[in-house]
Amino acid sequence: MFVVRNYVTMCGTVACALGIGYLMQNGTSAQPSGAQDGVSVASTTDQASVLAGLESIVLTSSSPTAAVTEHTSVVSKTTRTLPAPKRTQTNCAMGARAVAVPGAKARLRLKAPCHQEERVEIHHSGLTVTQMTDKNGALNLTIPALSEYAIFLISFEDETGTVATTHVPDIAEHERVVLQWQGDTALQIHALEFGASYGGEGHVWADTSAYGAGNVVRLGHSGLVDAQNIEVYSFPAGQADQSGTIDLTVEAEVTEANCGQTLSLQSLELRADRRLRSRDLILNLPDCSQAGEFLVLNNLLQDLKVAAK
Repeated sequence: MFVVRNYVTMCGTVACALGIGYLMQNGTSAQPSGAQDGVSVASTTDQASVLAGLESIVLTSSSPTAAVTEHTSVVSKTTRTLPAPKRTQTNCAMGARAVAVPGAKARLRLKAPCHQEERVEIHHSGLTVTQMTDKNGALNLTIPALSEYAIFLISFEDETGTVATTHVPDIAEHERVVLQWQGDTALQIHALEFGASYGGEGHVWADTSAYGAGNVVRLGHSGLVDAQNIEVYSFPAGQADQSGTIDLTVEAEVTEANCGQTLSLQSLELRADRRLRSRDLILNLPDCSQAGEFLVLNNLLQDLKVAAK
């Protein structure tokens, strides 16, 4: 059904002094290098060093000059409202701030007054997600972090951008699996915790009815055909009260829009050893005779092995 190719991605922190410039010059596909045995490890010391460096115009007018004679005592006036001219934004200062929140996540706030309702991409530790700013050029987003000293590179299509950083102290208490892809294909991570069955307690996926120890977060923008999307399954391994296996599967819906196509995916896995692993994946979708069906991929992601604390 699919082909797996192993490769290495840097653990995600980029030198702040170089990161945003490098991104703007090289585009969103630029990736740092530095593989080591198929795994890249983010150095806490290096990341800490990076973090340290771092409102209608209403016009009242007379009618065309009235001919006033000695028999005329009233001059007629009309009041008309003209459309307000479009405001021109003169202060284009862009800024972003990231703050750590419980669950090893970061709340990201972006202000870009000259980028109203525009596409923006967030890059963090190898993952990329597409969002849209609001009518004021602002964005508020919470992202599961993949590194203790988290760096978020923010880029617009005109090659402008900014950066935000934060320290995520509880990252070591969580194991995390990310699936990312481009386009409108509906992919879903499903986690069956400690022998749970589909639809039961412990079956966790991106649905409000799902209940378990872990959780799945989905980010992206469905209104953009080529948007970068992610799903992240997180498990609080540092608080586990039982040992066992969490089975991870991926479901893919076959639609008229994607049937017969080849889909490129990427997985990022943050395990107990704090080493961020990355894999490139290729999924060949069935022909259009199977549109409306779901593929269940049991071996796309490695299962989690959890030990009680």
